[in-house]
Amino acid sequence: MFFMSKLLEIFTETGTASTLLFLALVGAFGIFLGKLRLGSLKLGIAGVLFVGLLVGHLGANIDHNVLHFVKEFGLILFVYSIGIEIGPRFISSLQNNGIKLNMLAALIVLLGVACAFAVKYLFDLDTAVVAGLFTGAVTNTPSLGAVQSLITDQFANGSELSELSGMAYAVAYPFGILGIILVMALVRIFFKIKVDDEVQKYKADVSSSSGNIQTIRAEVSNPNLFGQTLASLTSTIHKDFVVSRVWRNNEFVVPEAKMLLEKGDVLIGLCGRDALSDVELLIGDVSIQKKFEITGELSMRHIRMTNRKLAGKSLMDINLSSLFPANITRVFRGESEIIPSGETRLEFGDTIRVVGRREKMDAIANFLGNSLRDLSHPNLTPLFIGIFLGILLGSIPIFIPGLPAPAKLGLAGGPLIIALLLGHKGRIGRFDFYMTPSANYFIREMGIVLFLGCVGLGSGKHFWETIVSGGYMWMLYASIITFVPLFVVGVIARMMKINYLTICGFLSGSMTDPPALEFANNIAPLQAQATAYATVYPLTMFLRILMAQLLVLFLT
Repeated sequence: MFFMSKLLEIFTETGTASTLLFLALVGAFGIFLGKLRLGSLKLGIAGVLFVGLLVGHLGANIDHNVLHFVKEFGLILFVYSIGIEIGPRFISSLQNNGIKLNMLAALIVLLGVACAFAVKYLFDLDTAVVAGLFTGAVTNTPSLGAVQSLITDQFANGSELSELSGMAYAVAYPFGILGIILVMALVRIFFKIKVDDEVQKYKADVSSSSGNIQTIRAEVSNPNLFGQTLASLTSTIHKDFVVSRVWRNNEFVVPEAKMLLEKGDVLIGLCGRDALSDVELLIGDVSIQKKFEITGELSMRHIRMTNRKLAGKSLMDINLSSLFPANITRVFRGESEIIPSGETRLEFGDTIRVVGRREKMDAIANFLGNSLRDLSHPNLTPLFIGIFLGILLGSIPIFIPGLPAPAKLGLAGGPLIIALLLGHKGRIGRFDFYMTPSANYFIREMGIVLFLGCVGLGSGKHFWETIVSGGYMWMLYASIITFVPLFVVGVIARMMKINYLTICGFLSGSMTDPPALEFANNIAPLQAQATAYATVYPLTMFLRILMAQLLVLFLT
């Protein structure tokens, strides 16, 4: 009885302990709710928001100062981990075919802003409501955080308006998920698209892609190479051809730098399709290697780079081929795949594909680290340095002509931009800012659960009475912001002859919406959807956060 009375006392009092207890309760049940599947859909992490609204509506006693701190800290963790993850591919996503997809995704964002302006003036809505509808209609949680932070700073009654934007976000969120799925279906019906035909076209496009990396065999028949070292050849072809092994005298051998090339040697490695003719002109006959084969004394292994003494050093400086010998043929960093050259620098946590002598593989693994214990050890100093710089950047006022108050990147925009820069750079001096996928995922999920749980608890008290007193119309207004930009750009993309599967992927990415991507992936078992999603995600995330803040400032 004593224990129960004390427990009841904690839940009924208003303080730090009761606030954290309710937040933990919301997080646990919200994650469980998010995993429940309705057909091919599930709420995902948004389940935390809706459980938080329910608990807040039922009268949870919370300390709003504690709630505000936890919400802001969760937001910082979330956006920083996103920036670190997408930073390495942020610039590359804007290149080649990505330019076209990113322009279309940016058009969706801008049309969404235009629809939000129209909703504001046609229906005379409060700025905080419009901002919440705009962020919820596109299911973008970081932009909600940026908006709430800005509203709290800019308005006298910022806390109340921040809760109002959270309620509008929650009202708009469901159609934000359903709306994009509806657009995918309508585009398919409108253009009478056959998915099987799109699958075949995509496979044909991939196979003919000029930038596609291939495993090739190049037979040394150029007399100018006879007696030359392999090092002199690789310095000439540079990044065009990475040699993984050599076929000589009916066996595979490790391509050592001092190896003298002989007539009839077959060099096997990786080459881009656009460089095949150059490699053939320099070396000799080239053919595509259909099957990856390692036989005889050679072996191939994926090894984790956890030796911090080697982190930041180039492959030329490490010179693995002369130490063992062995050769690095691929570097996997997060979701990026790197074709290595002498200038490629290894970072802590990289997964490295090594080809070398079978009996030397254990020694190579020990040299590179390959320690799960070291990999699991958190590298927190660069994390807090990045967050510190992000908060500083977000606090700098930016004076824009025509705005009633200076703009700020805030606690969402500042850490995001710093994380993008640090993720792209990877290393500054002794500090490597790369975060292992498992650590990044943990920090990101923890941050978003804390943030959404706090938003739900803070907005839940007045949520129901707001809905019944006219807030239900917000769903209609939000559906305009969701549907119009997606459908217009979806039609434009198809008229541009873009593959339907790619359209589904970049529409999902333009909304930064994993549930929509999951639905798109179920249309056909290809990488087209996920590739397009990843291509537009970095720029879209940045634009969503920036535009949400500008929307508030221009409507003030």
